[in-house]
Amino acid sequence: MSSWRSFILRIGEKSSEYGGTIDFKDHIDACFGAVRRELEQSQDEIITFLLECAEQLPHKVPLYGTLIGLLNLDNEDFVKKILERTQKNLQDALDSEDCNKIRVSLRFLTALMCSKVIQPSSLVVVFETLLSSAATIVDDEKGNPAWQARADFYITCILSCLPWGGSELGEQIPEEIERVMVGIEAYLSIRRHVSDVGLSVFEDMNKSDKLHVEKDFVEDLWGRIQDLSKNSWKLESVPRPHLLYEAQLVAGKSHDFGPISCPEHPDAPEELSEISFGRQKHEAELKYPQRIRRLNIFSASKTEVAKLDIRRLNIYAQSSVLFSIAMLILFITFWRQDLQPIDRFVVEEYLLDVLFYLNGCRKECAACMVGLPVPFRYEYLMAETIFSQLLLLPQPPFKPIYYTLVIIDLCKSLPGAFPAVVAGAVRALFDRISELDMECRTRLILWFSHHLSNFQFIWPWEEWAYVLELPKWAPQRVFVQEVLDREVRLSYWDKVKQSIESTPALEELLPPKGGPDFRYGSEDDDKTEYALSVELNGMVKGRKTARDVIIWLQDSVIPVNGLDVALRVVVHTLLDIGSKSFTHLITVLERYGQVIAKICPSEETHIMLIEEVSSFWKNSAQTTAITIDRMMGYRLISNLAIVKWVFSSSNIKLFHTSDRLWEILRNALNKTYNRISDLRKEINNLKKSVKQAEESVARAKSELDAAETKLMLVDGEPVVGENPAKMKRLNLNVEKTRDEEVSVRESLESKEALLARALEENKALFLSLYKNFSSVLMERLHETFGERGLESTADLEAMAVDEEDTPAMDMDKENGSSKSGYAIGEKEQWCLSTLAYLKAFSRQYASEIWPHMDLLEVEVLTESVHPLFRKAVYSGLRLQLTDQ
Repeated sequence: MSSWRSFILRIGEKSSEYGGTIDFKDHIDACFGAVRRELEQSQDEIITFLLECAEQLPHKVPLYGTLIGLLNLDNEDFVKKILERTQKNLQDALDSEDCNKIRVSLRFLTALMCSKVIQPSSLVVVFETLLSSAATIVDDEKGNPAWQARADFYITCILSCLPWGGSELGEQIPEEIERVMVGIEAYLSIRRHVSDVGLSVFEDMNKSDKLHVEKDFVEDLWGRIQDLSKNSWKLESVPRPHLLYEAQLVAGKSHDFGPISCPEHPDAPEELSEISFGRQKHEAELKYPQRIRRLNIFSASKTEVAKLDIRRLNIYAQSSVLFSIAMLILFITFWRQDLQPIDRFVVEEYLLDVLFYLNGCRKECAACMVGLPVPFRYEYLMAETIFSQLLLLPQPPFKPIYYTLVIIDLCKSLPGAFPAVVAGAVRALFDRISELDMECRTRLILWFSHHLSNFQFIWPWEEWAYVLELPKWAPQRVFVQEVLDREVRLSYWDKVKQSIESTPALEELLPPKGGPDFRYGSEDDDKTEYALSVELNGMVKGRKTARDVIIWLQDSVIPVNGLDVALRVVVHTLLDIGSKSFTHLITVLERYGQVIAKICPSEETHIMLIEEVSSFWKNSAQTTAITIDRMMGYRLISNLAIVKWVFSSSNIKLFHTSDRLWEILRNALNKTYNRISDLRKEINNLKKSVKQAEESVARAKSELDAAETKLMLVDGEPVVGENPAKMKRLNLNVEKTRDEEVSVRESLESKEALLARALEENKALFLSLYKNFSSVLMERLHETFGERGLESTADLEAMAVDEEDTPAMDMDKENGSSKSGYAIGEKEQWCLSTLAYLKAFSRQYASEIWPHMDLLEVEVLTESVHPLFRKAVYSGLRLQLTDQ
């Protein structure tokens, strides 16, 4: 990398380019000198690279703004080109609805304004353009309030610029910035309050939805900005390097910034029903998602980190750093209460930017997160922000494994501080696990087990030994059980058992150690079926074809023993042969999948097949899920059969005690969804190919027509003037391009037919899913909660099982949690768990469910449906319940 690139990239870092020190003035001076020397030879490259750095390292924007301000003193034309490129980038981002690019571009403009590069009034014009568009969107007559997500995004973009430039705007154009603030206040008065219904990490049943209305994200940010304004725009979390050069920068020429325009909002739905409004609202929120939902893990009065036992911290750090950990605890405990509201927002912005733009470079990501330009400790806030992304609903920006890797790298980068903070976060979340959204609970289990696998599975399990005294359905007990199960999947049973040797009683929660449960392992089993299994095994080892096996079954087995016996023998024998490894399983299914398909042609037999697979792998939830998933991939099992099997009478009693069944159901829904997504991608690519093929045909035809116009008359007869060989080639080219166009169109029609069929199957799948949920829940909900539903935790505890059915509870007076009992009865917990999964599925597959919402309203969500059932579905789809 050339010198000027290194200086631009590493500005503000403790790097070798700057001698390992962090002094903003020295960095800016050195970078300015390196760039100015190369300006004549590499102007275009510098502009491109500088703008890329400003976009992808936005926590350094004040430094880049100051650098450009200094360059503006020497070369105004160069800076004008930067502004032209920035204006084009911002307009492109608005047109393409690239939220991150819009937000960062506006912050960059604010930094340029602070460095006297652009006129403050030009920045206000940009703000007012966004504000005008936002106000139009939420206007009931002129706009489309369903697209409020876009309007809210524009307003948050304006507000989020003010910590970086509010002071300068207030000093230079107080009346204009006041006009913007008044406009924002007017917007807030006409917009709808955004409820977190369905997207809250914690289910707080102590607060009634009608009585408790917290500030939404826009209202909260507005309050923080107002506090900042009252504090004369003073804050410590935003560096202001331009003040170091204020006397120089004031002499530079400030430029105007070109106009921008916001895209037109979609038309309001013709039918103003709740469902049509909800569909458009869902579409808008997909394009303009809320960036963060704050997760307050640590209480302000008593930070969880401060409760850590110093003796236990040596699991994460060496004893030589215990003193620094203790100092960290003091910092966090006593400093957090003095943190300004706006500082939290700014640090969150920094952290989210780093997570977003450095997602492919985990080491660089961790290094940047550790070295943010703020003058205070922020480890606890870093943990809360990362966990808020890991648990973000409806889905995190990246796959959960990314956040897992970042946390691991941060623990290694800050061994004396961050592991203790993470441990405190785990304890805090565990204490509230019963309130945690079910999808978030699953993500937390997967993250925690993976995290421990990278640190030798070390954890003070004795702290959680009390879960053995809880009922088997208690969320804390289930959490520990599922974490241990996932650990076994990531390692092996004996290793995990060794990791809990300090609390050997927890072995009770480990999954079974045994392997497959093969029915025909000895002659003591059913002799007839045993003989058939041995014969089939011999046929497989003898390389008999699938056709040979099918003939054997049809001629010798099914007529004598029946289909049930044939199915059982085939499944157990083939699974036993494929049980050595995943590769063996795939080989068996590929060679003899036709045999299974032949004896399992219907949905009823598919259910029988799943039951036999579950029986064979009853000691391994992981292998059960993998086998069923593979069989679905080979079309041996239908997704409808999986849904019906999961909701069969023998399984529903396990809904609240294990994730085994829900994992299988999630896999089935995911595979169906992925098929549709893949088809949509293929169709989009084929549409592009059709367009390219049409253009190729047009070009070939144009070349042929041009050649045919060149004619000569010989003896009164027209003769082609071009070379006959060339004319032949042009004709062949036209035919070839037409054939290619026809081929691509046929492929497109074929894929569209497959998609149409897949969408119909998807419709049937979700209709079946909701009907099955309704079938198992309706009677139990009415029996357990009556007709009104659940209003608060107090109501729930009042309906708990009798004392004679529940161990006496020893309540922890400090936090109100039960240590030796559980305040909720099994029926109540079963209903709550099942409703939580219903809500999670509704939320996760909302895009696939919305097109069929009218049908669901007619067939499932009828007037007779229980209020809690409707609430779970509506919460998942972000629909507010109307008063009934």
